[in-house]
Amino acid sequence: MSEKKVSEAIEYRRSVRVYDPKKPIDTKKVKYCIEQATLAATSSNLQLWEFYHITSPELKKQVAVNCYNQPAAKTAQEIVIPVVRLDLWRERIQSNIDFIKSNVKTPDGDEKIKGALTYYQKIIPQLYRGTSYILGLIHKIKVSWDGLRKVTYREVTASDLRVVGHKSTALAAQNFMVSMAAQGYDTCPMEGFDSQRLKKVLGLPNKAQISMVIGCGIRSKEGIYGPRFRVPFKEVYFQK
Repeated sequence: MSEKKVSEAIEYRRSVRVYDPKKPIDTKKVKYCIEQATLAATSSNLQLWEFYHITSPELKKQVAVNCYNQPAAKTAQEIVIPVVRLDLWRERIQSNIDFIKSNVKTPDGDEKIKGALTYYQKIIPQLYRGTSYILGLIHKIKVSWDGLRKVTYREVTASDLRVVGHKSTALAAQNFMVSMAAQGYDTCPMEGFDSQRLKKVLGLPNKAQISMVIGCGIRSKEGIYGPRFRVPFKEVYFQK
């Protein structure tokens, strides 16, 4: 089967809730699609995500139980779980710094490199210290004051940064699902799960946040519950 074009894959992708048990999928192809996920856009290139690829039958059962045994989890051939790791911001900042020092060469020379290093060594650490509730509150008060006088970045609290982390991880998850569709494979992103129990099953630290659980397989005849519904495009599109 040849890979679908991007537009074809987007059209093909549906949230498939029942998978055909007689049609296994290739674990290596799923891993490839996860690699494609990691090419997604991500805030400040921090890549504060991890992906757990569940292929063990026993572990799949445990995951399904903690997803209320909904069909998209229970019948999945494999499961992929994107996880937000805001707590790794220091390590991911350092990775960017190391990369810039080792690989980046620009026509403007040292000035652009210096600017990039300042961004990662001073600006981003100051922002991500806001993952602490108290520091985030202090930052919020400061930017509210600054915002009275100038254009100001205001998403600085712990809850704001949580949203940032989940947005980046969701972009990666969409990359994954479209890549799977290009292979002729199906997926279903699920938000119905017990996050605390599921973190224990995966052995995740307390600060890790599960973004979603994605069932993977090949659709059965009953896998799609009905025709695709979208509100009219004119209700969501505004050209100004």
